[in-house]
Amino acid sequence: MTPQSKRVTKAESLQQEAPPKHDDNLLLKALAPSVRQRIDANLKLTELPLGEVLYESGDVMNDVYFPTNSIVSLLYVMEDGSSAEISVVGNEGIVGIALFMGGLSTPSRAVVQSAGYGYRLAGKFLKEEFRRHGELHHLLLRYTQALITQMAQTAACNRHHSIDQQLCRWMLLSMDRLKGDHLNMTQELIANMLGVRREGVTEAASELAAAGVIEYKRGRITVLDRAELERRSCECYQVVKLESDRLLENLTYPRLEPPPPAH
Repeated sequence: MTPQSKRVTKAESLQQEAPPKHDDNLLLKALAPSVRQRIDANLKLTELPLGEVLYESGDVMNDVYFPTNSIVSLLYVMEDGSSAEISVVGNEGIVGIALFMGGLSTPSRAVVQSAGYGYRLAGKFLKEEFRRHGELHHLLLRYTQALITQMAQTAACNRHHSIDQQLCRWMLLSMDRLKGDHLNMTQELIANMLGVRREGVTEAASELAAAGVIEYKRGRITVLDRAELERRSCECYQVVKLESDRLLENLTYPRLEPPPPAH
């Protein structure tokens, strides 16, 4: 066999790995068959490589994305080039809410944080369905409220909690949006997401590794003890998770039980 015959194209690799289905995105999965029938033909499976910018600050949006096995970070970028993550979107959501909310653009940037795939839908098809004021309309509004909650809690977390707690929160939110307990992410990228110095992330990750909570090798994070990771996180993770579960009912997983009432 020649070296050329050993090469596998992206399309062939996608077929071999069983491409994601529409149901791998929980918003799409929740839609009634009648709604799905109207939009399924217009959903385009799209590769989302690491670092891909889906839209820049101020861009007029033409499409939305429903991630399946990828994660997209929404970032605010300062004039000096520094950035901070305001929310993450994975298989529970949609990227591009400004399009159906009427704003058409946003001051944030959308960047692929974890490579994978998603389904792209042209804005005109989404807006047609949204204007029906039916199931998709209500589902997207509830998701938007969940996303706003995440943004608000992230702002509070960045102001009041330690880098250690922020890192735990970030890993938990990311893991909820991926199947498995692995994250492929360098410490430099994590620092950019959290808007902190790399040295702070290195110290926090080293402490978690020493405690047996995670294993970190060559940009690959493996969570060994999720329960301990949740214990070390601040309350921000639970606030965001519980509100997402409440608004999106059974769409998100794994579900968290509400904390017992204080005595």
